[in-house]
Amino acid sequence: MNVYVNNLSHAEISGELRTAFEVHGTVASVTIITDEFNGRKRGFGIIEMPDEIEAKSAIEALEGSKIAGHDLHLSDRRAVSSRRVSRERRDDEERKQIGERRNSTERRK
Repeated sequence: MNVYVNNLSHAEISGELRTAFEVHGTVASVTIITDEFNGRKRGFGIIEMPDEIEAKSAIEALEGSKIAGHDLHLSDRRAVSSRRVSRERRDDEERKQIGERRNSTERRK
């Protein structure tokens, strides 16, 4: 299960994150997201934990804890993905409606 970690320090903290999460179970990977153009850290990351129960335990225990002076905000990665999907669907609907309005306007001319 992937755990989304927000409000990360821009310092190198992947080791601290791994250590904090390993108290609650096995950590498969720690990924700190960086800007693709300048390589700077974007303030969030993903912790991959194979066991869902351990991951949920880590979320409950570490939510709001501090690493490098920053309060962590954690969530189940699936919850974040479902919000993104619903936003993408809404955007698709808006584009479709705009296209329909353009087509009906062009027919009137």
